[in-house]
Amino acid sequence: MGVDEPIDCEKTKFEDVAREVDVVLDTQGGETQQRSWKVLKKAGLLVSVIQPPSAEEAAKHGVKSAMVSRQPNAGELDEIAKLLEAGKVKPLVETSLPLADAKRPMN
Repeated sequence: MGVDEPIDCEKTKFEDVAREVDVVLDTQGGETQQRSWKVLKKAGLLVSVIQPPSAEEAAKHGVKSAMVSRQPNAGELDEIAKLLEAGKVKPLVETSLPLADAKRPMN
């Protein structure tokens, strides 16, 4: 997938390892987003899908920020359903868990 150096975030804080990152894709928000600012290189970009990043914080770090969101579109969802039903799109399932284990961390 183009990963230069994977980081096990359960053992290592990403901000202790990552440096001069071009783009951070924030899918967590909150504290994780706050910690992400310092890993970006100057003129880097923090993009969040969960919480609007602070323009003030971006300016303070000399980087850019953006929020990306998408509203479901009934027509597009219908088309995806048709593709699934026709077998033209097949989801890849890595692991199936009982509902009781849904919050269990993956290894």
